[in-house]
Amino acid sequence: MRDLPELAARVREFVAERDWDRFHSPKNLAMALSVEASEVVELFQWLTEEESAALDDDRHRRVAEELADVLWFLVRLSDRLDIDLLEAAERKLAANAAKYPADRVRGDARKYDEY
Repeated sequence: MRDLPELAARVREFVAERDWDRFHSPKNLAMALSVEASEVVELFQWLTEEESAALDDDRHRRVAEELADVLWFLVRLSDRLDIDLLEAAERKLAANAAKYPADRVRGDARKYDEY
């Protein structure tokens, strides 16, 4: 599977086969997404910058699994709300390009209202 609509369809089918749709309100999916994102954060907690950039095989596998969970819930939530994630990402990228012009912010980590 190589695109978000196909992933959304597969997740929708997976959910339907288990009769879980009734549990997948946008509120519940947003909460689950937050929990899964926190599980990604937990895998990096207390690592140095260098350690976080050079994960051992086991931790790398665990991060991949948690990122898959994040993606799963993100795609499920967007599907329930009829949001095209790729279109939303394109709009956000354009908005951020306007907010953070490369010639003004290159190498500067400040927020757009601080420069």
